[in-house]
Amino acid sequence: MHLNARTVSRSALAIFFVVAGTAHFVRSEPYLAIMPPWIPWAVTLVAVSGAAEIIGGLGVCFRATRTAAAWGLIALLVAVFPANIYAISTGMVIGGHSVPAWMLWTRLPFQLLFIAWVYQVCLRRDALPR
Repeated sequence: MHLNARTVSRSALAIFFVVAGTAHFVRSEPYLAIMPPWIPWAVTLVAVSGAAEIIGGLGVCFRATRTAAAWGLIALLVAVFPANIYAISTGMVIGGHSVPAWMLWTRLPFQLLFIAWVYQVCLRRDALPR
């Protein structure tokens, strides 16, 4: 493996998504708190999204699965964006404490930054294996 900035960043991305995905199982309350009540199977969807983050994080580590994993992570980030909007519009309470509005608003640009990060280190034309 050739170690360069993109490889290091991709490794950090993989770790980030594996840790975030694991958190869906270890401490699911924050993820359940942003699920709109009209979405069925909230607990199952939190588990599925956590598994998808773990699989995607591992998938970006290997050339054979990198492109598919990256597109899957981008799709997941887009799919959960409405839950972040819902959290802003209704407020979010975790463990009986309200999450400050500024924290909820901060999540929105971070979702876009995560999409850009995945694209930059996994999908950008010069990032693809030759």
